[in-house]
Amino acid sequence: MRELSYAEVKQEILRRAGKVNPFERVKREDVEEVLSRLNSLDPDAWGREWGRVAARYEARAEEAEKKGARDAEEYYLAYEYFRIGRYPVPSGPEKMNCYRGAIRTYLKAGRYFEAPVERIEIPFEGKQVVVYLQVPRGMARPPVVMHWGGVDGWKEDSRGQSEALHRLGLATVTIDMPGTGENPALGQEPNAERTFSAAIDYLETRRDIDGKRVAVMGRSFGGYWAAKLAHVEAKRLRGAVNWGAGLHYTFQPEWLRPALTETASQYLMGPASLLDSRSYCFRAKSLEEVLQIAPRLSLKTQGWLDKPSAPLLFVNGKHDDQHPVADIYLAMEHGSPKEARIFADGGHMGRVPGQRNDEALRVATEWLKRRLTEA
Repeated sequence: MRELSYAEVKQEILRRAGKVNPFERVKREDVEEVLSRLNSLDPDAWGREWGRVAARYEARAEEAEKKGARDAEEYYLAYEYFRIGRYPVPSGPEKMNCYRGAIRTYLKAGRYFEAPVERIEIPFEGKQVVVYLQVPRGMARPPVVMHWGGVDGWKEDSRGQSEALHRLGLATVTIDMPGTGENPALGQEPNAERTFSAAIDYLETRRDIDGKRVAVMGRSFGGYWAAKLAHVEAKRLRGAVNWGAGLHYTFQPEWLRPALTETASQYLMGPASLLDSRSYCFRAKSLEEVLQIAPRLSLKTQGWLDKPSAPLLFVNGKHDDQHPVADIYLAMEHGSPKEARIFADGGHMGRVPGQRNDEALRVATEWLKRRLTEA
């Protein structure tokens, strides 16, 4: 299995600092400070050192708040470092501490966002589905986009996408995909999309948004659940965007084994870390267990591809080595007509290594706007 050395990861972190996920919004001097103390990728050391910087910003924000300041950014910086500290998944005690800190500081920051964050607990089979609703100020019953990330991008990690949608006059709901964050269903449950359906049920009861004009977007692995929901909730959704995921070939061992052991070129810590993330999502303990579980998720095997779907847009890069672009062509050969935007030079999610992915975001969000506002 291809495992990156700490030296390789350190170099990549410095390249990404201030520019590329998950380091877009952090300060380079803070990154350099942490890297000066780290000497390995040990999960507890990783969580502890990033958490130390996060705690410093949280303390500053609390002190400023006591003096009457109403500023989201110190809390949000604390969140960003806690987020990195739990990245890609909270696989140890220190990383789990960072995940708890990320939730706490995100919600503290979210009180002061232009579209304030409301945490909602939706009853679900004796548990709860937790979502964050944001309704831009001054908008009367706007349409809403529910969106989510993949195995390592959780509901707190979606500020950029939400703000892009808010600028288009849309409300947003962020939610964790199954197997991650606070979603009560596991990623290996073939009908885990019922957690999203429960959220749609709730949105229909709100008076401050238009719960009859709802669309969804899933990023990375989360795009799979958007594609499935487009079929399961064909009558209730105005549209769905699968941004960067497959739906059949991506779950087959002949593709998945090399993706989790050799390729995954755009994954920060290499394929071994992608395997950790997928394993966490499935609560699997080995590569072989992941390879056994994954084929059950195939929408072809489950019989969904030839059924009607809500309008569905696929966005990805031609050279994605996490989710094969062949799955887009497969989807377009079945069922309702689909739309697609494939970036010829792009990898996972259409991103060209080392560059921002603004064009893919624009394509996805403007398509959602059209779907939600057309008659």
